[in-house]
Amino acid sequence: MAPIRKDEAVASQYATGTVRERIERALHEAGKAIDGIATSDLAPIEHFHTLGQRATEALAELAAITADDRVLDAGGGIGGTARFLADRIGCRVTSIDITPEYCDVARWLNAAVGLDDLIDVDEADALDLPFADASFDVVVSQHIQMNISDKASLYRETRRVLARGGRLALWDITAGPNQPLRFPVPWADRAERSHLVTPEEFRALLTDAGFDVVAWNDLTKPSAQTRHALLNAPPQPLGLHVFVPDFRTKATNLVDNLAHDRIQLIQAVLRAI
Repeated sequence: MAPIRKDEAVASQYATGTVRERIERALHEAGKAIDGIATSDLAPIEHFHTLGQRATEALAELAAITADDRVLDAGGGIGGTARFLADRIGCRVTSIDITPEYCDVARWLNAAVGLDDLIDVDEADALDLPFADASFDVVVSQHIQMNISDKASLYRETRRVLARGGRLALWDITAGPNQPLRFPVPWADRAERSHLVTPEEFRALLTDAGFDVVAWNDLTKPSAQTRHALLNAPPQPLGLHVFVPDFRTKATNLVDNLAHDRIQLIQAVLRAI
Protein backbone atom coordinates (compact mmCIF):
# COMPACT_ATOMS: atom_id res chain seq x y z
CA MET A 1 0.00 0.00 0.00
CA ALA A 2 2.27 2.81 -1.17
CA PRO A 3 1.82 6.37 -2.40
CA ILE A 4 2.35 6.97 -6.11
CA ARG A 5 1.46 10.64 -6.61
CA LYS A 6 3.82 13.59 -6.49
CA ASP A 7 1.83 15.02 -3.63
CA GLU A 8 3.70 16.04 -0.51
CA ALA A 9 0.71 15.44 1.76
CA VAL A 10 0.26 11.90 0.47
CA ALA A 11 3.97 11.10 0.60
CA SER A 12 4.12 12.22 4.22
CA GLN A 13 1.56 9.53 4.99
CA TYR A 14 4.28 6.95 4.41
CA ALA A 15 7.84 8.30 4.57
CA THR A 16 9.43 8.70 8.00
CA GLY A 17 13.16 8.91 7.26
CA THR A 18 13.78 5.92 9.56
CA VAL A 19 12.36 2.96 7.60
CA ARG A 20 15.68 1.21 6.91
CA GLU A 21 16.96 1.84 10.42
CA ARG A 22 13.80 0.39 11.97
CA ILE A 23 13.83 -2.68 9.72
CA GLU A 24 17.52 -3.36 10.45
CA ARG A 25 16.88 -3.08 14.19
CA ALA A 26 13.83 -5.36 14.06
CA LEU A 27 15.67 -8.00 12.04
CA HIS A 28 18.56 -7.91 14.49
CA GLU A 29 16.20 -8.25 17.46
CA ALA A 30 14.52 -11.20 15.72
CA GLY A 31 17.92 -12.89 15.36
CA LYS A 32 18.14 -12.44 11.60
CA ALA A 33 21.34 -11.02 10.14
CA ILE A 34 20.89 -8.95 6.98
CA ASP A 35 23.81 -10.80 5.39
CA GLY A 36 22.37 -13.98 3.91
CA ILE A 37 18.77 -13.12 4.75
CA ALA A 38 16.05 -14.99 2.81
CA THR A 39 12.93 -13.58 1.19
CA SER A 40 10.86 -15.69 3.59
CA ASP A 41 12.42 -13.82 6.52
CA LEU A 42 11.11 -10.54 5.13
CA ALA A 43 7.55 -11.71 4.43
CA PRO A 44 6.00 -10.29 7.63
CA ILE A 45 7.24 -6.76 6.97
CA GLU A 46 7.41 -6.30 3.21
CA HIS A 47 3.79 -6.66 1.98
CA PHE A 48 2.01 -3.40 2.75
CA HIS A 49 -1.53 -4.50 1.91
CA THR A 50 -4.35 -6.44 3.51
CA LEU A 51 -3.51 -10.14 4.10
CA GLY A 52 0.11 -9.56 3.09
CA GLN A 53 1.97 -12.26 1.19
CA ARG A 54 -1.09 -14.52 1.04
CA ALA A 55 -2.89 -11.90 -1.00
CA THR A 56 0.11 -11.47 -3.31
CA GLU A 57 0.38 -15.21 -3.88
CA ALA A 58 -3.34 -15.59 -4.62
CA LEU A 59 -3.30 -12.65 -7.03
CA ALA A 60 -0.25 -13.94 -8.91
CA GLU A 61 -1.95 -17.31 -9.33
CA LEU A 62 -5.22 -15.74 -10.49
CA ALA A 63 -3.37 -13.61 -13.05
CA ALA A 64 -1.36 -16.66 -14.21
CA ILE A 65 1.95 -14.76 -14.07
CA THR A 66 4.83 -16.71 -15.61
CA ALA A 67 8.60 -16.37 -15.82
CA ASP A 68 8.25 -15.04 -19.37
CA ASP A 69 6.07 -12.09 -18.36
CA ARG A 70 7.39 -8.54 -18.19
CA VAL A 71 5.87 -7.30 -14.93
CA LEU A 72 5.32 -3.80 -13.54
CA ASP A 73 4.57 -3.52 -9.83
CA ALA A 74 2.84 -0.15 -9.58
CA GLY A 75 3.21 1.38 -6.14
CA GLY A 76 5.71 -1.22 -4.96
CA GLY A 77 6.50 0.24 -1.55
CA ILE A 78 9.57 -1.42 -0.06
CA GLY A 79 9.44 -4.12 -2.73
CA GLY A 80 7.69 -7.13 -1.22
CA THR A 81 5.55 -7.95 -4.24
CA ALA A 82 8.45 -7.60 -6.69
CA ARG A 83 10.68 -9.85 -4.57
CA PHE A 84 7.94 -12.46 -4.23
CA LEU A 85 7.36 -12.59 -8.00
CA ALA A 86 11.05 -12.65 -8.87
CA ASP A 87 11.83 -15.30 -6.25
CA ARG A 88 8.83 -17.61 -6.67
CA ILE A 89 8.13 -17.23 -10.38
CA GLY A 90 11.44 -16.04 -11.80
CA CYS A 91 10.01 -13.18 -13.86
CA ARG A 92 11.68 -9.84 -14.38
CA VAL A 93 9.94 -7.07 -12.42
CA THR A 94 10.05 -3.30 -12.56
CA SER A 95 8.83 -1.71 -9.33
CA ILE A 96 7.82 1.94 -9.06
CA ASP A 97 6.94 4.11 -6.10
CA ILE A 98 6.66 7.85 -5.53
CA THR A 99 8.44 7.74 -2.16
CA PRO A 100 12.24 7.97 -2.50
CA GLU A 101 12.78 6.38 0.92
CA TYR A 102 10.73 3.33 -0.04
CA CYS A 103 12.65 2.99 -3.31
CA ASP A 104 15.98 3.13 -1.48
CA VAL A 105 14.86 0.49 1.03
CA ALA A 106 13.54 -1.72 -1.78
CA ARG A 107 16.90 -1.61 -3.58
CA TRP A 108 18.74 -2.42 -0.35
CA LEU A 109 16.53 -5.43 0.39
CA ASN A 110 16.62 -6.65 -3.22
CA ALA A 111 20.42 -6.75 -3.03
CA ALA A 112 20.35 -8.37 0.41
CA VAL A 113 18.32 -11.35 -0.87
CA GLY A 114 20.22 -11.57 -4.17
CA LEU A 115 17.36 -10.51 -6.46
CA ASP A 116 18.62 -7.16 -7.70
CA ASP A 117 19.48 -8.71 -11.07
CA LEU A 118 15.78 -9.48 -11.66
CA ILE A 119 14.24 -6.30 -10.19
CA ASP A 120 14.52 -2.69 -11.31
CA VAL A 121 13.30 0.01 -8.90
CA ASP A 122 12.29 3.42 -10.22
CA GLU A 123 11.01 6.47 -8.39
CA ALA A 124 8.03 7.30 -10.60
CA ASP A 125 4.48 8.60 -10.68
CA ALA A 126 1.85 6.12 -11.89
CA LEU A 127 -0.04 9.00 -13.49
CA ASP A 128 2.97 9.67 -15.73
CA LEU A 129 4.86 6.41 -16.20
CA PRO A 130 8.37 6.67 -17.71
CA PHE A 131 7.84 3.68 -20.01
CA ALA A 132 6.99 3.24 -23.67
CA ASP A 133 3.62 1.98 -24.84
CA ALA A 134 3.09 -1.78 -24.47
CA SER A 135 6.21 -2.22 -22.31
CA PHE A 136 4.67 -4.84 -19.98
CA ASP A 137 2.63 -8.04 -20.06
CA VAL A 138 1.33 -7.67 -16.50
CA VAL A 139 0.75 -4.72 -14.18
CA VAL A 140 0.27 -5.65 -10.53
CA SER A 141 -1.52 -3.04 -8.43
CA GLN A 142 -2.21 -3.72 -4.75
CA HIS A 143 -3.77 -1.12 -2.48
CA ILE A 144 -2.49 1.96 -4.30
CA GLN A 145 -5.48 3.80 -5.79
CA MET A 146 -6.99 4.82 -2.44
CA ASN A 147 -4.80 7.96 -2.32
CA ILE A 148 -5.50 8.92 -5.94
CA SER A 149 -8.50 11.03 -6.89
CA ASP A 150 -7.81 10.98 -10.66
CA LYS A 151 -8.39 7.27 -11.13
CA ALA A 152 -9.42 7.66 -14.76
CA SER A 153 -5.95 8.99 -15.64
CA LEU A 154 -4.31 6.31 -13.49
CA TYR A 155 -5.92 3.46 -15.39
CA ARG A 156 -5.54 5.06 -18.82
CA GLU A 157 -1.81 5.26 -18.13
CA THR A 158 -1.80 1.68 -16.87
CA ARG A 159 -3.51 0.56 -20.07
CA ARG A 160 -0.97 2.49 -22.18
CA VAL A 161 2.04 0.58 -20.84
CA LEU A 162 0.34 -2.82 -21.17
CA ALA A 163 0.61 -4.85 -24.36
CA ARG A 164 -2.72 -5.76 -25.95
CA GLY A 165 -3.97 -8.84 -24.16
CA GLY A 166 -1.84 -8.05 -21.11
CA ARG A 167 -3.26 -8.38 -17.62
CA LEU A 168 -3.94 -5.92 -14.84
CA ALA A 169 -3.91 -7.75 -11.50
CA LEU A 170 -5.70 -5.81 -8.75
CA TRP A 171 -6.10 -6.20 -5.01
CA ASP A 172 -7.81 -3.09 -3.74
CA ILE A 173 -10.01 -1.36 -1.21
CA THR A 174 -13.27 0.24 -2.30
CA ALA A 175 -16.03 2.14 -0.52
CA GLY A 176 -18.67 0.10 1.27
CA PRO A 177 -22.35 1.01 1.64
CA ASN A 178 -21.93 2.49 5.12
CA GLN A 179 -20.05 5.76 5.46
CA PRO A 180 -18.06 7.57 6.75
CA LEU A 181 -14.87 5.63 7.42
CA ARG A 182 -13.25 5.46 10.81
CA PHE A 183 -9.76 7.07 10.66
CA PRO A 184 -6.81 6.70 10.76
CA VAL A 185 -6.38 3.77 8.39
CA PRO A 186 -3.15 2.43 6.83
CA TRP A 187 -3.49 4.58 3.70
CA ALA A 188 -4.82 7.79 5.26
CA ASP A 189 -4.62 9.55 8.60
CA ARG A 190 -7.65 11.64 7.74
CA ALA A 191 -10.53 11.81 5.28
CA GLU A 192 -9.00 14.27 2.80
CA ARG A 193 -6.21 11.80 2.01
CA SER A 194 -8.60 8.98 1.13
CA HIS A 195 -10.30 8.69 -2.28
CA LEU A 196 -12.43 5.56 -2.33
CA VAL A 197 -15.06 4.70 -4.93
CA THR A 198 -17.67 1.96 -4.83
CA PRO A 199 -16.96 -1.41 -6.48
CA GLU A 200 -19.39 -0.50 -9.26
CA GLU A 201 -17.66 2.82 -9.92
CA PHE A 202 -14.28 1.11 -9.78
CA ARG A 203 -15.28 -1.50 -12.35
CA ALA A 204 -16.72 1.17 -14.66
CA LEU A 205 -13.49 3.21 -14.46
CA LEU A 206 -11.48 0.16 -15.48
CA THR A 207 -13.67 -0.83 -18.42
CA ASP A 208 -13.74 2.79 -19.63
CA ALA A 209 -9.92 2.77 -19.58
CA GLY A 210 -9.78 -0.15 -22.01
CA PHE A 211 -10.03 -3.33 -19.96
CA ASP A 212 -12.23 -6.43 -20.03
CA VAL A 213 -12.97 -8.12 -16.72
CA VAL A 214 -11.54 -11.66 -16.49
CA ALA A 215 -12.13 -12.19 -12.75
CA TRP A 216 -13.85 -10.02 -10.13
CA ASN A 217 -14.00 -11.34 -6.56
CA ASP A 218 -15.43 -9.59 -3.52
CA LEU A 219 -13.29 -10.97 -0.67
CA THR A 220 -14.58 -8.65 2.04
CA LYS A 221 -16.08 -11.25 4.39
CA PRO A 222 -13.25 -13.81 4.41
CA SER A 223 -10.68 -11.01 4.63
CA ALA A 224 -12.49 -9.44 7.59
CA GLN A 225 -12.44 -12.75 9.45
CA THR A 226 -8.74 -13.28 8.75
CA ARG A 227 -7.80 -9.72 9.68
CA HIS A 228 -9.72 -10.00 12.95
CA ALA A 229 -7.85 -13.19 13.84
CA LEU A 230 -4.50 -11.62 12.99
CA LEU A 231 -5.29 -8.53 15.03
CA ASN A 232 -5.99 -10.66 18.10
CA ALA A 233 -2.98 -12.94 17.68
CA PRO A 234 0.01 -12.57 20.04
CA PRO A 235 2.35 -9.76 18.93
CA GLN A 236 5.26 -10.76 16.71
CA PRO A 237 8.71 -9.14 16.50
CA LEU A 238 8.41 -8.62 12.74
CA GLY A 239 5.44 -6.90 11.14
CA LEU A 240 4.33 -3.65 9.58
CA HIS A 241 4.36 -2.03 13.02
CA VAL A 242 8.16 -1.98 12.64
CA PHE A 243 8.08 1.01 10.29
CA VAL A 244 4.44 2.18 9.96
CA PRO A 245 3.61 4.82 12.59
CA ASP A 246 0.63 4.02 14.83
CA PHE A 247 0.06 0.78 12.94
CA ARG A 248 -1.96 -0.91 15.69
CA THR A 249 -4.58 1.85 15.63
CA LYS A 250 -4.70 1.86 11.83
CA ALA A 251 -5.06 -1.92 11.68
CA THR A 252 -7.79 -1.86 14.34
CA ASN A 253 -9.73 0.74 12.37
CA LEU A 254 -9.26 -1.26 9.16
CA VAL A 255 -10.86 -4.29 10.81
CA ASP A 256 -13.66 -2.13 12.24
CA ASN A 257 -14.35 -0.58 8.82
CA LEU A 258 -14.48 -4.05 7.26
CA ALA A 259 -16.80 -5.36 9.97
CA HIS A 260 -19.23 -2.46 9.53
CA ASP A 261 -19.29 -2.49 5.70
CA ARG A 262 -17.54 0.85 5.34
CA ILE A 263 -15.00 -0.70 2.98
CA GLN A 264 -14.95 -3.65 0.60
CA LEU A 265 -12.01 -5.68 -0.72
CA ILE A 266 -11.85 -6.52 -4.42
CA GLN A 267 -9.50 -9.01 -6.09
CA ALA A 268 -9.60 -8.77 -9.88
CA VAL A 269 -7.81 -9.56 -13.12
CA LEU A 270 -8.55 -7.54 -16.25
CA ARG A 271 -7.33 -7.89 -19.82
CA ALA A 272 -6.11 -4.98 -21.94
CA ILE A 273 -8.17 -4.68 -25.14
